[in-house]
Amino acid sequence: MEPTGKTRGLRHLALRVRDVQVSQAFYERLFDMKVVWHPDPDNVYLSTGADNLALHQVPAEELEKFAASPNHPLDHFGFLMESPESVHALFEEVTAQGVMIVHPPKQHRDGSFSFYLADPDSNTIQVLFEPSVKG
Repeated sequence: MEPTGKTRGLRHLALRVRDVQVSQAFYERLFDMKVVWHPDPDNVYLSTGADNLALHQVPAEELEKFAASPNHPLDHFGFLMESPESVHALFEEVTAQGVMIVHPPKQHRDGSFSFYLADPDSNTIQVLFEPSVKG
């Protein structure tokens, strides 16, 4: 599918997290994200150079309710990978680190290949090789 020209794609996501420092370290370690802006202790913005992930600290007065809720309005989000082999390599890395695997690697009918893991706040992340997405 060719770009429509209306947008540059979905390249920004903001997540509310229990501990900004723990989440920042997770995304830096596993997805090679780098800090692009750290305006204060409760907010940090990360990027791979092609996207932007904002991590916002849940306020202390909301933390107990946030942590206890099993409901997540977000189903999942994903990181695109270069190849099925790179998906598998990251699967091996996160497994060795004890990261929770939500779904193991799977070849999908459309030719994509992925697995799902959970971040420190139980957000589900799909690690995906999608042959139809270029660049």
